[in-house]
Amino acid sequence: MKSPYDYTIYIDESCHLENDGQPLMCIGYTKIASKNYQAYKDSLKKLKLKYKSPTEIKWNKLSHSRIDLYKSLIDFFFENDIQFRAILVKNKNQLDHEKYNRGDHNAFYYTLVYLLLRNPYVNYIESPHKVILDIKDTRGKERLNKLDLRLNQEYQNKYNRESPFNFFQHIRSDENEFLQLADFFIGAITYKARKLHKNVGASEVKKEIVSYLEKRSGYLLNDGTPPFEEKFNIFDFQIQTKE
Repeated sequence: MKSPYDYTIYIDESCHLENDGQPLMCIGYTKIASKNYQAYKDSLKKLKLKYKSPTEIKWNKLSHSRIDLYKSLIDFFFENDIQFRAILVKNKNQLDHEKYNRGDHNAFYYTLVYLLLRNPYVNYIESPHKVILDIKDTRGKERLNKLDLRLNQEYQNKYNRESPFNFFQHIRSDENEFLQLADFFIGAITYKARKLHKNVGASEVKKEIVSYLEKRSGYLLNDGTPPFEEKFNIFDFQIQTKE
């Protein structure tokens, strides 16, 4: 049966909690045409089996014994019709929620998701999109409802039309290869942005993956890409310093 949604977007996030002590946060997605979903899913599963690694791919659990698999996943992304976009928020402690977000960190989160989904520099096809997010907490249903409401309000105010992002769902990352791919890329971005690659005893496999991803993308992971970049886009979110 044909999907009623032309595209599916898989969103993951890292260091997104307000008081987690992390200096930055990152939220990003992988996006595929629904018509390619099954073929790409099967191909990714075959890749895992080829390298005898059928388990979930997570940045925090990288192993040097799987380095060839990780590079093959990166190659698969760049050789197929999959898009990635992320927002990298540096100096998270400088966020002024009282001034800009009605005193609510969650309001800032919804703004980030809106900015993530809607890049004004890219000529989007305004067709139906299904949005899948990784489950983070027990408030999932509430967050999805607020996100849907926020996106529709933004589109009504700016474009006088309903949002094309019109279906939202939470799933666990171990259930989906495309969420895992988003986690993989976001992990590499935050690793480089936090300068963990410079630490004594830094993970050799993570350093090698960061280097390989930068080579394939043509961009430094701790910097923003041109806003019109569609394949591998990083928005370097600039925070105004508190007075």
